[in-house]
Amino acid sequence: MQGLSLLADIGGTNARFALSESSETAPHDAHAASISGVRILPCADYPSLEAAAEAYLALEAPGARPKQAAIALAGPVTGDRIRMTNLPWEFSIDGVRRSLSLDRLEVVNDFTAVALSIPALGPDDRAQVGDGAPVADAPIAVLGPGSGLGVSSLIPRKRSNGQPGWTALATEGGHVTMAPVNDRESAILAVLRKQFDHVSAERVLSGPGLVNLYEAVCLADGKEPARLTAAQVTAAATTHAGDPACIEALETFCGMLGTVAGNLALSIGARGGVYIAGGIAPRILSFFTHSRFRKRFVEKGRMRDYLGPIPTYVVTHPLPAFLGLTAKLDG
Repeated sequence: MQGLSLLADIGGTNARFALSESSETAPHDAHAASISGVRILPCADYPSLEAAAEAYLALEAPGARPKQAAIALAGPVTGDRIRMTNLPWEFSIDGVRRSLSLDRLEVVNDFTAVALSIPALGPDDRAQVGDGAPVADAPIAVLGPGSGLGVSSLIPRKRSNGQPGWTALATEGGHVTMAPVNDRESAILAVLRKQFDHVSAERVLSGPGLVNLYEAVCLADGKEPARLTAAQVTAAATTHAGDPACIEALETFCGMLGTVAGNLALSIGARGGVYIAGGIAPRILSFFTHSRFRKRFVEKGRMRDYLGPIPTYVVTHPLPAFLGLTAKLDG
């Protein structure tokens, strides 16, 4: 098959695999490539990445062998040797390439792959929150609250063939210090500072962070919090009756995310737009759209007129990492 590529998004529990087939005229173009054969394999069922990949290929491509692959995984990618976080897989990138008989293998951080997907998103793959319009060839900011808080930026560049492309910056921006913007947030963060030496953005802007916010809201009011998961906090906040502490926690989450997103937009000049990826925002899209997120994003004093025209979006594509991996192969 022409231009067949293996794609993999490896998490701590599951490995998602897919195949990407591109045309001769647009090899590995994330816009033009066809992604198919998506399967989820439990990581615990396989002793290694190679074993999981071989099992997938036996199911989805028994008569064709991809010659290139791109893999996204949780954790830093700083050299040939990879040790997975939350998973007992350790491997050499070049060793996997040779084991799978690949001519080319790209391995990137999972949120870098998500960031690279942004230019390939169609109108139905994102929902705009508030006003604004992107400036062409301007930097783009990407944040992803989920199990943690991913942060990246896309910087425009020229590819070796002269065509426009993007460089995704791998960062640890989720660990910046979270600052309050009002007395209530000061009280909430004061509670969390008793629990954590450093209250980073990720401590409040993630699944575990939403639970932290709920518990801190309760404790700040002198109440004992219930033992809730992030999904339970979200459900209690978005039902018709609504739990007041859960509603405040989710509203605080959205407002704080707006503050952090605005900070990032100012820091990199993200006039190309700010995208919220990850698993949380799409699940609370109606709540999020009407929350304080956009107001907090824009309201930065004398920089309001700079931030106001910058559009903000929620990524709604179910598997953006596969689009980003295809873009990575495009180079």
